[in-house]
Parts: sequence; structure tokens; C-alpha cells
Amino acid sequence: MSKDPYVPGWSFKKTQEGSILATVISSIITGTLVGLYSHWLLWVMFCISMALMVLVFYFFRDPERELPGCSNTFYSPGDGVVSDIKSIREKDFQDLEFVRIGIFLSIFDVHVQRSSIRGEIKFITHQIGKNLPAYDPGASIENDQIVLGLESSYGLILIKQIAGILARKCINYARVGDQLESGQRFGLIKFGSRVELYLPTRALILCQVGDKVKGGLTELAVIED
Repeated sequence: MSKDPYVPGWSFKKTQEGSILATVISSIITGTLVGLYSHWLLWVMFCISMALMVLVFYFFRDPERELPGCSNTFYSPGDGVVSDIKSIREKDFQDLEFVRIGIFLSIFDVHVQRSSIRGEIKFITHQIGKNLPAYDPGASIENDQIVLGLESSYGLILIKQIAGILARKCINYARVGDQLESGQRFGLIKFGSRVELYLPTRALILCQVGDKVKGGLTELAVIED
């Protein structure tokens, strides 16, 4: 087992997150109005505000994890459900053949992304695009996304953070040249979204569609040394 670190540039602070601040302020205001006037409509608004605040705090949770970090194993880059597995050629990234594992993250999943294996970041790209439903594999092509290219001992792998209907922003705090450890936290996506892992074709896939996975913990594939 290994420690559970962030990348050096990680700067996300819950006390500065706009969604959290908005729901906290809303709860304070409606709670104050209930105390002053105690009208049933104000009570409804207060209950809704509190429910939204709890949901937003729950969404932005970031649990510490004991990471196994086996050197030849590719771990899930995020929490969610495996939605598709397919072979694909990425012409924009060295025109290589990959096995793509798509993971759908609901609003109830942890939305922090982690490195699938130890390696050095070779490039990071940002594509401005649409906000199609994150469970749709077509979102991989058209949606707003950040692609991280990681050079591992087994070749280039890609990790895509893809925005969805609710997820309007992907955040990646890593930098080109950073050395990521297996399971290391490097970014997050706000609200429902999609994460994809692109692996060398010789990787032995250990998961299947419908599997529930956890970032940094669930083994998705392995390559025999």
C-alpha cells in the first residue's frame, strides 16, 4: 500500500468552490427568513436549500485511500460504472491503436480523477466542445474535454476527462513533465461526467461493462512483464 497524494499544483479548496458557497448562503438566508416569519413556503425553501447544500458537499467529497499501486496494473482513473470497452485508433495521438474503457460518473460518485499507473506526463490538451449526456460514447468526440498523455513503462496511455450535461467544467492540476504515481490525484470534474482510459492493445482487460469501479483501487487491466 502507498500514500494518497495530490499533484504538486493541486489547488482545489472547498471553501472557495462557488457551488458550495452558493448553497451555504442560500441556506443561511432562507433559515433567517424562517426564523423571522415562519411561513410554510419559507420552510419549503429552507428544506430545499438544505438538501441542495448537503448534496453539493457530498458531491465534492474526496476520501483518502490506501493505494495498492502494483507496477504492471492499470487502475481505474475514477469512480463510476464501466459503460463501454472497445478498440479504437486515435489519429490525434500518435495514430496509435488503444483499448478504450469508458466510465460513467453519476452525481453520486466521487469526481476526483487519479493516475492509472506510474508515468511521466508528455502532454495535456483541452478541447472546447459540446455538453452531450456523459453516458453517451459519442461524448468522447464532441464534448468539452481534457486529455492527459502519460508515458508509462508499457507505452503511452491516455486519460480523458469529459464534461456532460451537468458537468460544465473539467479541471486538471497536473503539468507536462510531472511524474505521476499510480493512484495519484490530478484533477476533478464538476457534477455528472465521463472518464476514459486508453490502454495499449496488449493489455489484458480485467473488467466488463456494468462493473462498479473506484479510482486508484479497482484493477481495470494488467500487462505481464
